[in-house]
Amino acid sequence: MGVTTDKIRVEDISRTEGYGEQVINVQTFFDNVLPAYERGDGGDTLPADVPMARSLVPAGTAALRDFSHIGPEIPQFFNDNCVGCMTCVVECPDTAILAKVVEEPVLESALSGSNGGGDDLRAQFACTRKFYDAPAKKGAAPGQFGIFIDPGKCKGCRECVEVCHDLGYDALKMIAKQDDTLPRYQERIDFFRRLPETPDRFVEGRVLADLMLAERTLLYVGGAGSCAGCGEATAIRMMLAAGGFQVGRENIGIVAATGCNTVYGATYPYNPYLVPWTNSLFENAPADAMGVRMRWDQQGWQDKLLWVLGGDGAMLDIGFQSLSRLLASGLNVKVLVLDTQVYSNTGGQSSTASFTGQVAKMAAYGAAVQGKSESRKELSRIAMMHPDTYVAQTTPAHINHFYRAIMEANEYPGPAVVNVYTTCQPEHGVGDDQSAHRAKLAVDSRTFPLLTYDPRRGERIRDRLQLKGNPDMKADWHTRPDGERIDFVYFARGEGRFGKQFDADGNPSAVLQLAQQDRLANWRTLQEMAGIL
Repeated sequence: MGVTTDKIRVEDISRTEGYGEQVINVQTFFDNVLPAYERGDGGDTLPADVPMARSLVPAGTAALRDFSHIGPEIPQFFNDNCVGCMTCVVECPDTAILAKVVEEPVLESALSGSNGGGDDLRAQFACTRKFYDAPAKKGAAPGQFGIFIDPGKCKGCRECVEVCHDLGYDALKMIAKQDDTLPRYQERIDFFRRLPETPDRFVEGRVLADLMLAERTLLYVGGAGSCAGCGEATAIRMMLAAGGFQVGRENIGIVAATGCNTVYGATYPYNPYLVPWTNSLFENAPADAMGVRMRWDQQGWQDKLLWVLGGDGAMLDIGFQSLSRLLASGLNVKVLVLDTQVYSNTGGQSSTASFTGQVAKMAAYGAAVQGKSESRKELSRIAMMHPDTYVAQTTPAHINHFYRAIMEANEYPGPAVVNVYTTCQPEHGVGDDQSAHRAKLAVDSRTFPLLTYDPRRGERIRDRLQLKGNPDMKADWHTRPDGERIDFVYFARGEGRFGKQFDADGNPSAVLQLAQQDRLANWRTLQEMAGIL
């Protein structure tokens, strides 16, 4: 049975394999539970039942969650400036901006049946070289590239505007919401959902940014209670998109360590995932996943992907032993580390992933101690030392590198760790629109270098480790064309967590200078391991 609403179609997942019994009635959930919580009286009017006692929530229920009144602004699309790069769609943490390529006869037919508003809807489509001119030159039917903003999912973080501006296109800008704004945007997104899927020929595997044109990759529906602009949510969306493209939603499962991802991903009754997932304790998600993996293998499900999600606190600190045991086991389990360099979920305590000089709870700035004094633990270097483990360090802002790392991890026949730089706006002290910008700068400044380590490449570390994607790979620091050096101090100037490390004249403290030496030492170690030096 399928469950259909005016906004989403969700598969019925009510029967649990192995139990032969209906454990949750999806139709009842959509008809009774969700409306009660939308009214605000779900906790008072609904009876306790077995599904609630077992913490069961159907897939994709967060698609019906409405954030349209959260932010005062919403992005507006200017089709004349769009090149179809898909960066805005990929980087949006809330699945609030979506794209589709439609062949002209199909689009014209849909517009003619739109009951007015055709000009407004047509303005959502761009005639790009990528999807229109290039196919036409090859004698194929060209496509119109459409961008649509879902008003119920957009929190107004403006990251889509920022990444588009950084690329020099300015096809999006924020506008203030007026009385007619939300109805117009709702009409547009409803029109988008009535259009057929993007033809497969436009979703080229060579252009990885285009993966989210395929509906099978949109396995994170938005509606999660994450902060505006959350860097973690973008990473999760992209990981699921790559898996959905490679193996499909029926072949992916998640074990999540307690953290921000489980809070914004499990605010009852809203579930943003279209794949099965379970939440384990903070420190033992890898161990939980080992059990799931072994049971799946017993059932003949060796080809299903199993991912563990956890923050740097869960994987570098309290849960590191569990992670290490998983990597030593050789089991085919993948780990996505959402590295915010701080315990975001519990109020911003420092972790072993925090940088020297970073100011956080348990690492306050004062007369005796100026922020965190220890060096950062480098999970990627430690993970490489485990036998036959695939390792990557990447960011959602480096779209091709991120997708390739996830796809290589998915294809690797053993354990894999993908450590991802995930901006945490409140704890880093940056704007809601800065996730991608700060991630790029973290790479350019050697704060968080890109790397992949694949045991299939050879026997030696220098054969297995690649630093492609980092600027000026043979130099200590990246230097821009104008001669400006991009080092750790430069990076730290832009974040509130390092604000106290600069005096009134902007000079860095001795502690921050030590942090810079730590980052340079880490980069030189990676250079040596990769055979660059």
